[in-house]
Amino acid sequence: MADVTRILNAIEQGDPRATEELLPLVYDELRVLASRKMSHELPGQTLQATALVHEAYLRLVREQNERWDSRGHFFKAAAEAMRRILIENARKKKSLRRGGSRKRVELDESILVTPQDVPPEDLLAFDEALEKLAGKDRIKSDLVKLRVFAGLTGKQAAEILGISQAKVSEDLAYARAWLCLEIKKEDSDS
Repeated sequence: MADVTRILNAIEQGDPRATEELLPLVYDELRVLASRKMSHELPGQTLQATALVHEAYLRLVREQNERWDSRGHFFKAAAEAMRRILIENARKKKSLRRGGSRKRVELDESILVTPQDVPPEDLLAFDEALEKLAGKDRIKSDLVKLRVFAGLTGKQAAEILGISQAKVSEDLAYARAWLCLEIKKEDSDS
């Protein structure tokens, strides 16, 4: 744990060798997170867990202005990078398969725990609502991202966010209800 924080500090200081040292230390953990997430994707997914880890890692180390205060902050950034990659992938698939036309479909609340068999248009509606939630409450938004896109347990998310497990449960219940209402509201506006 201390090695990861030390290397993150070295990267921040501009040490070019530090980036090479970081990957072996975090690769296995990132691979587990990516595998967990990819196991919930639709069959026939062209993006593999290894590719997701590599792309997320490249994005993280390319962002020179990003500062990571701790191991937890790094993994939070990794979850966000994986989320963005999966959203971009869903957008590409949607525009190719459906001619880019948008059709909203009601989102099942279970996406917050097990996002299995979620069509790209549902994932896009979920992402839009999640961005709105981030504008209102960053912690709840980060919690959802860690649980859904990184596949972390409530205990792991609590540790990374520095909140209690009880707060995780409370915030997740609130976020689930808020996101479902927001998606339904957008559906009725469409």
